[in-house]
Amino acid sequence: MNIKNLDLNLLRLFDAVWRTRSVSLAAQQLGMSQPAASQGLARLRAVLGDALFERSGAGVRPTPRADRLAQAVQLALGTIEDALNVSQVFDPQRSARVLRVHLSDIGEARFLPELVLELQRQAPGIRLETLPLPHDRIAQALDSGQLDLAIGFLPEVGDTLAQPLLSDRYVVLMRQGHPVAQRWSRLQNDRAASADLQEGLSELEFAAVRTHSDTLRILELMHWQHRLRLTVSHFLSLPGIVRSSDLAVLMPRNFAQGFAEAGALALIEPELPLRDFTVSMHWSARFDKDPCLQWLRSTVSHLFCHTPVNA
Repeated sequence: MNIKNLDLNLLRLFDAVWRTRSVSLAAQQLGMSQPAASQGLARLRAVLGDALFERSGAGVRPTPRADRLAQAVQLALGTIEDALNVSQVFDPQRSARVLRVHLSDIGEARFLPELVLELQRQAPGIRLETLPLPHDRIAQALDSGQLDLAIGFLPEVGDTLAQPLLSDRYVVLMRQGHPVAQRWSRLQNDRAASADLQEGLSELEFAAVRTHSDTLRILELMHWQHRLRLTVSHFLSLPGIVRSSDLAVLMPRNFAQGFAEAGALALIEPELPLRDFTVSMHWSARFDKDPCLQWLRSTVSHLFCHTPVNA
């Protein structure tokens, strides 16, 4: 099809329906009547030769074609809006942007509570979506606009701009009454007992997360890979498993400490290879001057860049 045959206002309608999953809500957001929105959607369907949305409960569900189209439409509309507003100061209170951030499951738990609270305070109209991607796809997603920001320990994400946020280290989490935890508590200040402590760690059986390759690498370097008894998809399932079993897990200290403080879990910090790492936020040079994304990066930096570095 030729874009000259397309009313660009229909793309705004399409985006609103895709975001709200409702023709009536989209009409309200755009200040138009529901019949007018339905007529516009019918015109767009005819031009594109696809239903785009199907009825689902009280709203609508996008077709696969609509889902593929949505990202390109949102990127195009955002680019046009930024170009028209290039001389204007970004006002987070008035923005209705959709912002997409790469976070792992453990990153969501660590960063989202404070970030969502700050967005509600400063930018109530902004919509935040997390989009976890394989590490080898993050740089391309940032460059294409599929992602606006990526946060995590991402040493291999290609040619991106980055800012360190906080330092962390991997520790071992186990149930509080575990014999190794008790031995560690008794002997950790005794230098002569270091060999006994190391031997105790080698007796542990481990659970791990398949997507966090660094913890698996540590197990290999310590020659503990044969002690791996459980592999799961997400860190968040592990504290309950560890609490009720003799399995231990390697986990970032900033995250594990909260579980240990809640009770019934012990945290030990042995000397491990690759244990120290830095969590950073990454973005594309293509969007470095986008005022909305500059504001987002500044907000993230303000919230998390001053987190104390673990000794």
